[in-house]
Amino acid sequence: MVQANRKEGIFLRQIPLVFPGHSLRYGVLAMLLVLTPARADSPVPVVVTSAMEVPILRELSLHGTVTAERNARLSVATEGLVCAVNVDTGDRVPAGALLLELDPELARLRRDAAQASAAQARIRRDDARRRLQEARVLLPQRSIAETAVRELEAAQEEAAMFAQQAQAEAALQEALLQRHSLRAPFAGVISTRLTDLGEWLAPGQPVFELVGLEGLRLDFAVPEDHLESLRPGAEVDFVTGAQPAVRHRGRIDSIVPVAEPGARTFLLRVQPDAEAARVLLPGMSVTALLQLATGRSGVTVPRDAILRHPDGRVVVWSVDEAAGGAAVALENVVKTGLAFGGRIEISTGLAPGRRVVVRGNEALRPGQLLSVTEAAP
Repeated sequence: MVQANRKEGIFLRQIPLVFPGHSLRYGVLAMLLVLTPARADSPVPVVVTSAMEVPILRELSLHGTVTAERNARLSVATEGLVCAVNVDTGDRVPAGALLLELDPELARLRRDAAQASAAQARIRRDDARRRLQEARVLLPQRSIAETAVRELEAAQEEAAMFAQQAQAEAALQEALLQRHSLRAPFAGVISTRLTDLGEWLAPGQPVFELVGLEGLRLDFAVPEDHLESLRPGAEVDFVTGAQPAVRHRGRIDSIVPVAEPGARTFLLRVQPDAEAARVLLPGMSVTALLQLATGRSGVTVPRDAILRHPDGRVVVWSVDEAAGGAAVALENVVKTGLAFGGRIEISTGLAPGRRVVVRGNEALRPGQLLSVTEAAP
């Protein structure tokens, strides 16, 4: 064991000695004083950067949700029995994909009957038109009464209207038959399935919920106290609950100027950039960090330059010059302000432009020699 006393310039070394020829149970310890010259302190390697005066910002953390521009509860337009369900919850579908089919047998029969009625009506219309034309030829020869011609004209008009009505009915039955198939109105993911085979559906009854994967945006509830500090187009950093360590970027798209009753919050809508949109899914939780201007400037240092002691002191170590131009450590007791963007505001205790230690500052002493390396930008 060695005990060092640098102030006296000597080392006390304990050396255990066992005297030969003696049967000792534990041995005997002897103390020897050895005079050894003390070593001078070598410079401590540190990394430094400059304290800068910059505009002071206030950070606001918001929690929100990824929402889709398109979110629809799909339903059938006609009644019928479900005979095929082609998708399930979680499936991604393109626009126009066939999602569900109703039994078309009854609708097909009604369509066929309507088309037959329309054909009969067209035959009656054509026959009425032919008889009217013949009567008009005979009228100048006074071979037919004018009243009979007028009756034929009315019959022809009535036949034409019946034909038009029958054609419309046939078109209606054809449209209803087509609506026995439900297709995706846009590309997206099936978030909810509400029906199964054999179920009888009524018009308007929801069967799927389809959420679009394009046009995603972030919705946040913002307290009204911060509303005046927000501007459309301002950049916003955010992270997702799935990847909290990966930071993404977006821009404020709109601020809905309607407060939620009771909560006194406004809807803030953020548009993510193209790279961030590729990793987002509707329903994801997101946390945004907004930097709001305070209208003032101040001295700031990186967070790593701050040391907080148990007694409440907050210290920043800076680089000073000793006699001969050597770099030495200088302790600065400071008061801090707002923190933003990886930097902390220094209210008092540090001048702008001072070189502050950001690495290697954990065990410095005032006046200690330093080996200085500038931090990378």
